[in-house]
Amino acid sequence: METKKGVLVVNLGSPERPTARDVKPYLAEFLMDERVIDLPKPLRSFLVKGIILNVRPRKSAAAYSRIWWEEGAPLIVISEQFTEKLRARTDLPVALGMRYGTMTIKNALQELHDQGVNDVLLLPMYPQYAMSSYETVVVKVFEDRDAHFPHMKLHAFDSFYRRPDYIEVLAQDIKKKIEGLGHDHLLFSFHGIPERHIRKSDPTKFHCKIDGSCCATHSVAHHTCYRHQCVTTTELVRQALDLPKDKVSYSFQSRLGADAWLKPYTDKEFERLAKAGVNHLAVVTPAFVADCLETLEEIAMEGKEQFEEAGGKHFTHISCLNDSDAFVGLVADWISDWQTKTVKHA
Repeated sequence: METKKGVLVVNLGSPERPTARDVKPYLAEFLMDERVIDLPKPLRSFLVKGIILNVRPRKSAAAYSRIWWEEGAPLIVISEQFTEKLRARTDLPVALGMRYGTMTIKNALQELHDQGVNDVLLLPMYPQYAMSSYETVVVKVFEDRDAHFPHMKLHAFDSFYRRPDYIEVLAQDIKKKIEGLGHDHLLFSFHGIPERHIRKSDPTKFHCKIDGSCCATHSVAHHTCYRHQCVTTTELVRQALDLPKDKVSYSFQSRLGADAWLKPYTDKEFERLAKAGVNHLAVVTPAFVADCLETLEEIAMEGKEQFEEAGGKHFTHISCLNDSDAFVGLVADWISDWQTKTVKHA
């Protein structure tokens, strides 16, 4: 069979509309994912269906309503714009799918199949590896491939948290957006995950102690360690921007429940930095490549309020890479490398 290559871009997803009725099935699919809430299925089902889905949809719908665009959910709109630009930069078919929601991975694979594609480069739009983001996307894509398109080849692109070309694009994007701000501090806020996810993702089962030292000690565990990859992204961008160490820090947002999550917590950092004398805080969210609820509402709106209530004077949310020409060009280069079988993973 003649080989025809294609590309599958996958991101998180979104409810169809910012209403409790539409948010509920989206949250159910998301939270029942065993790689998001990694509890035994009966306990996960009780927690999600018996408790969370009875209270959370209305609150989440209100949050989505605050950031919803006329064209639709920002994450979807931006992802579609990114994909259209990417199609213009490559001669391969490119399909867009979402891990959760109605823009399914199966439909995206079907779109490629209908164009004769039988060899696919999977691009999970997550710079860092986590079982609740990168891993669940890869697992789902392979499951849908096995069930519906068994003869289709798949190649998953690695997390790109430390690739020099990605760091350069991210650093230059941040530099352009903070130029002239006069900010006192740059905070890298990453999406949080439970600490137990770090230990579960450790193939050695002993390296990851989450004590601050293990991330700095070379290990095969770093290939799947979200915390290490977040810390590394922060430090590499700091170096690229030539910023003093005391003017840059990282934190983790969006924790859920009473379990221990990665620290420091972003909301606590807003308070700490304001009380420490930071007057103008700039915040970047490099766990995401496209702006979404977690960046536009949790950081740009709630975060601003938290920082100012703690005494901070000025707050700047730095938008994600989104569909910037530099980021589109970077991904197009990755695709070109794969086409010619010279792709290198950092």
